[in-house]
Amino acid sequence: MKTVLLIEDNEFIRENITEMLELAHYQVLSAENGKKGLELALQRKPDIVLCDVMMPVMDGYGVLLHFKEKRELAAIPFIFLSAATERTDVRKGMASGVDGYITKPFGEDDLMQTVEIHLQRADALKNECRQSFEGIQELISTARQYKELEYLTQDKKVYAYKKKQILYLAGTEPTRLFFVRRGKVKTYRSNQDGKEYITGIYREGDFFGYLPLIEETECQEAAETMEDSEVVVIPKSEFMALLYQDPHIAKRLIKMLASSVSEKEKLLSGMAYNSLRKRAADSLLFLHSKYQTHHEPRPFIQISRDDIAGIVGSSTESLIRTLSDFKKEQLIDIVDGKILIKDEQKLQHMPN
Repeated sequence: MKTVLLIEDNEFIRENITEMLELAHYQVLSAENGKKGLELALQRKPDIVLCDVMMPVMDGYGVLLHFKEKRELAAIPFIFLSAATERTDVRKGMASGVDGYITKPFGEDDLMQTVEIHLQRADALKNECRQSFEGIQELISTARQYKELEYLTQDKKVYAYKKKQILYLAGTEPTRLFFVRRGKVKTYRSNQDGKEYITGIYREGDFFGYLPLIEETECQEAAETMEDSEVVVIPKSEFMALLYQDPHIAKRLIKMLASSVSEKEKLLSGMAYNSLRKRAADSLLFLHSKYQTHHEPRPFIQISRDDIAGIVGSSTESLIRTLSDFKKEQLIDIVDGKILIKDEQKLQHMPN
């Protein structure tokens, strides 16, 4: 049974939509404002969201922004419910990344058709783009059907790495694709003075190292484990064969590249134009998303201050002073060196 999260402040409308959905055999979670809706989403992970635009506490655009920023919610279809029928309002909703738009008043057929279409699209995308160890095993099994590739699969294995072990260095020739089975890995660049600037953090379920393989260039950054980790290593030839033989892999790779480039552009743009406090706040939220899981929605961030400074683009001393200020302002808590975000909303809206 599919689960629908309905966020609507009007009690009559909320009850009416709930009844229609339940009669169609959907499980319905309902919330009267955006804040409660977001909390429900993090706890229950619905299959689709129907959200009013104008609401107290947090409006629909605020809820949508949180969904797009949180990895575990970003793929959930998000539909706006609104009485606004002006073209500019619809364009604003679509530009914000919403998946669909239903204008009030609407009939049962319109509601059901919209929900069904977006659920079908989401299911198709999940089947096509699943990024899991089992998924890559399945794809590699497909490659084994080609006799000339059989010998390439024989050396594929899972490597165990200790914390702070180097996987590859900048300037080296890329020969393999990497997949994090357990733990965390960072990629970084160093300036002439040896100062590290972190360009990416990869956790369980993430691929990395594919860009230089595709571009056929030297590695532009180094990769190092942030904690004890298990990494699956896939030979370049095997990966390239999969890429060229299967259009689904190419499509998934495009999505991975787009996400990676967007994330790096955001980090670099922040380092160039934002204040230290703003950069620190954004970096903590970025790390929060990397440590957050379904079982642990409010995780402790366990990472060295040097690494955080490498994301922020500051000295370690300046970063420590800023974290101390954040703690005094009740934005974060620090326990045994681990950081817990206490006020995510204020960090998100940190002035520049």
